[in-house]
Amino acid sequence: MSKKVEYLVGKMVSKPYIIEMGAGKVSRWFDCSRVDVIEARMKARSILAQHEVDDDHHVKVPNILLFDIETAPIASYTWGLWKQNVSLDQIISNWFMLTWSAKWLYSVDVMSDKITPEEVAEENDKRIVESLLRLLDKADIVIAHNGISFDVVKVNARAIRWGFNPPSPYQQVDTLQIARKQFGFSSNKLEALARVFEIPGKLGTEFKLWTGCMKGNQESLDKMEEYNKHDVVVLEEVYLKLRPWAKGHVNLGLYGDGNKMICPNCGSSHLHEDGNYYYTPAGRYKTYSCKCGAVSRSRNSDVKPDERKNILISVAR
Repeated sequence: MSKKVEYLVGKMVSKPYIIEMGAGKVSRWFDCSRVDVIEARMKARSILAQHEVDDDHHVKVPNILLFDIETAPIASYTWGLWKQNVSLDQIISNWFMLTWSAKWLYSVDVMSDKITPEEVAEENDKRIVESLLRLLDKADIVIAHNGISFDVVKVNARAIRWGFNPPSPYQQVDTLQIARKQFGFSSNKLEALARVFEIPGKLGTEFKLWTGCMKGNQESLDKMEEYNKHDVVVLEEVYLKLRPWAKGHVNLGLYGDGNKMICPNCGSSHLHEDGNYYYTPAGRYKTYSCKCGAVSRSRNSDVKPDERKNILISVAR
């Protein structure tokens, strides 16, 4: 860690609001690069998260894993470039996993694995599929961008291909689905969201990186791994920006012991009653604000039984 990043970490730990500021603004304030800001954020969040665990040691902290995979393309014979219907007999080489990258939420360590040139030649990703499954087996919650429709099902496909059993059950949070449901961004791609939030975006790539990997070029495989690792860092930043807005987020309160109210989105017990209410057709619930920005409500309505009998509910005709 450079002295500049170390200085930034100190500032962020002492003044946590700096963590949530745009990377561009922080870089101008402290005369550093945006990459330095992201590195400092990761370390500061790790320190603050540990402080929170120390303060609320009775709260079980779930294992939250962010991950991303890169796959080889399907190679096939075609008679054109537009709207081709490729049959199974036209496939030369099917897709398989090239690399994966993952990190535990708030951790500064990014884990990864990649296929070897020899494994590329055999289209054999068994080893790296197994190493990723070991991580997924430890996770309570898994976060990915388009994970529900791509990353998770792709991993499952390769796992069953090699005869592996499914990992222990985990719940999923998909940042792509949050972006689509809650916002009207021009694009919901990870890179586009990173630009909106002033996060140093995905590393630049061209298709020749994939063709290099398919040829078993070690340099290309190394670059693919770095590209993949950077994506996970960006994913964490984007997830933390979206998290307060995520309706139906996995309820982290279920991982506590029930003796203390916990923010369902981030798991913090630092909540305060904000004096507002959430209304349903037959109920009124107190709302609570968390330092992460999320707003939650009580599970039980505070409408008294004698009041409830006089509440009418409209009927559609």
